[in-house]
Amino acid sequence: MSETAAEPEKKVSWAELFFDLVFVFAVTEVSSLLSSDHSWTGLLRALIVFVPVYWVWVGTAVLTNQRDVASPRLRLMVFAVALAAIFLAIAIPEAYGRLGLLLAIAYWLARIALALELAAGRGRINPYTISIFVTGPLLVVGALLDEWPRTAVWALAAFIDLATPTLLRARLLRMHVNPSHLAERFGLFVLIALGESVVAIGASAQAGHLGVAVGAAVAAAFALTAGLWWVYFHFAADAMRHSLATATIQLDIIRLVLSYGHLMFIGAIIAIAVGLHDAVAHPGHHLSWAITGLLYGGTALYLAGFGFTRWAMFRLVSRTRLTAAAAVLVLLPLAPLLPALAAVLGLAAVVGALNLYEALTNDRTGWRARTATE
Repeated sequence: MSETAAEPEKKVSWAELFFDLVFVFAVTEVSSLLSSDHSWTGLLRALIVFVPVYWVWVGTAVLTNQRDVASPRLRLMVFAVALAAIFLAIAIPEAYGRLGLLLAIAYWLARIALALELAAGRGRINPYTISIFVTGPLLVVGALLDEWPRTAVWALAAFIDLATPTLLRARLLRMHVNPSHLAERFGLFVLIALGESVVAIGASAQAGHLGVAVGAAVAAAFALTAGLWWVYFHFAADAMRHSLATATIQLDIIRLVLSYGHLMFIGAIIAIAVGLHDAVAHPGHHLSWAITGLLYGGTALYLAGFGFTRWAMFRLVSRTRLTAAAAVLVLLPLAPLLPALAAVLGLAAVVGALNLYEALTNDRTGWRARTATE
């Protein structure tokens, strides 16, 4: 199927960009929650509360893709969802304590607002109604329980939300979206997450003594962050837009590449941001195993995620990015033995080498080379 040239590009609206500001705050709160507990349990809990945040954003992005955001009524709906998302974000640091019910109700109200807007066009079982009648109530029930039962019930709710597009695939097959707009929306969420890394770098430098070592750590951490940006926006962003525009079944790209793939990307960047915060603050110290896991494990997950999305889009194996992910995992056991500055420099070198190699070879081996011959 050739790329649809007749369909006009839909631009991201100012209202949507304003809406995204709420999620800058939400990502910061998730990072703070993970910073307070680096254990496997802390990582799981941060992921569980991030899913409702992410799902509210995804639901809004898909809905505004299919509606005219210039409509005052739709803008008011977007702002109402943003207000609910503010309360959701406020609740994150104490989600497993006194503010659990606030998080649950805020999520439920946000999804109700989205479902009511969707009902104006069509009423049937879809991810929005599943949130209203299943996962929203589950979050409320979980919020009334003690800490560990709450974690279990919320994990179930997160799993159901994420599984819904797959379980309802047959009902959603005819779904059509504007490819340029939706691809840009998900790219903007990646930028929000990368922005959290920049904030972590700057905040860590300000908190310590800005000497030569800290300055070098800032430069190394920023080089890594810029390299992560390059991995996504130099090649992958266009590939995602192209695959969405040319897909016979757009739902599969939305489901696998955008919804699931970007959950991996953004979650990985948040983990990296938490790791960079500690590394920049103490560049001469050795990183703990937990921080090393977040920093190196997050980078490996981010790079390996492109292996998943490239296969989903083009049935191509991303050898370069999977090899880079493997290299990061090989270096992981060595990182705690090195000063934090050296550990960050190692990651920046791997990502930089990947970008350089792809810049030299992509015209011969990338997705553009394949589609040019079809």
